[in-house]
Amino acid sequence: MRKFVSIAAVFMLLAGLVTLATSCTVPSRGGGGGGGVLIGVAMPTKSLQRWNQDGEHMKKQLEAAGYKVDLQYAEDSVETQVSQIENMITKGAKVLVIASIDGEALKGVLEDAAKEGIKVIAYDRLIRGTEHVDYYATFDNYKVGALQGKYIVEALGLDKGEKGPFTLEVFGGSPDDNNAYFVNDGGMDQLRPYIESGALVIKSGQVDMEQIAIKAWKSEGAQARMDNLLTAYYSDENIDAILSPNDSIAAGIVASLKAAGYGSPDKPFPILTGQDCDITNVKYLIAGEQSMSVFKDTRTLASKVVGMVDALMKGTEPEINDTTTYDNGVKIVPSYLCEPVFANASNYKELLIDSGYYKEEQLK
Repeated sequence: MRKFVSIAAVFMLLAGLVTLATSCTVPSRGGGGGGGVLIGVAMPTKSLQRWNQDGEHMKKQLEAAGYKVDLQYAEDSVETQVSQIENMITKGAKVLVIASIDGEALKGVLEDAAKEGIKVIAYDRLIRGTEHVDYYATFDNYKVGALQGKYIVEALGLDKGEKGPFTLEVFGGSPDDNNAYFVNDGGMDQLRPYIESGALVIKSGQVDMEQIAIKAWKSEGAQARMDNLLTAYYSDENIDAILSPNDSIAAGIVASLKAAGYGSPDKPFPILTGQDCDITNVKYLIAGEQSMSVFKDTRTLASKVVGMVDALMKGTEPEINDTTTYDNGVKIVPSYLCEPVFANASNYKELLIDSGYYKEEQLK
């Protein structure tokens, strides 16, 4: 009997140890494994729809994983963003997820973060000029531009032998945003052979980023530039295609085109590209005023960033798929590139509504 009791005691002890171990185990992500750790999320502005969506998806997914989230918008003020990041450091954030306003302006505050052992993930905009950025999560920005350029090529039938000549003008994103250059390179690499052959004619001759860039991706800046182009070069000829890098710029272009009388049978809207699938611009797609917009599902990007945060908190290496492309001037930043796709009037329902990204009533 004594032997039996001894064995039973051993089993009871083992059961107790299992119970204790189970109670100390960090729950899985689905059960909220963040342990209440504070994550700072710095977004550039609320003035563009996409950043509201990015911030919302980041906060929702991080909180679902058990993290506390300090989400801040800087309204396109570099000084405000620096101050917000300083406050996140003071509050004890363990990871900073930063969509920078000016990719060159965060060197000092990120040195402060590094002294505290805080990891930094650049979100959709590369942070430049500092070693203190650990990872970068974005969409393949070169591919975004390539999708836009290819769309113009195929819509005009250039890939099928159409010789034109067709008129084209080119817009660029904000000159302080590293992404703008990748997007422009992708688009121009698709269009350049047809520009060189004469099938595409840029009457303004403006192709350099110094000439075509729109500060802060502002619709107002794009509208003003488009007004000038139409007045100077297209008073007696329609424009056939416009390479716009994103939807806020496309919105300004649409406003300019409408004011100039485009949208009639003798003055049809040109082929016009975009990026982000903002609600206003999806309505343009439906109305035939914009031709396409590159869809970057911010839920996917947020999920990848949450995965990076989880890995950092567990002391493991985050998933990356690019170790060569993104040189910030000091180091190659290990990156994860998500795949973009394009939406147009033919497929927007499948991409945007059926996937739950938007509700159908939002697009009416």
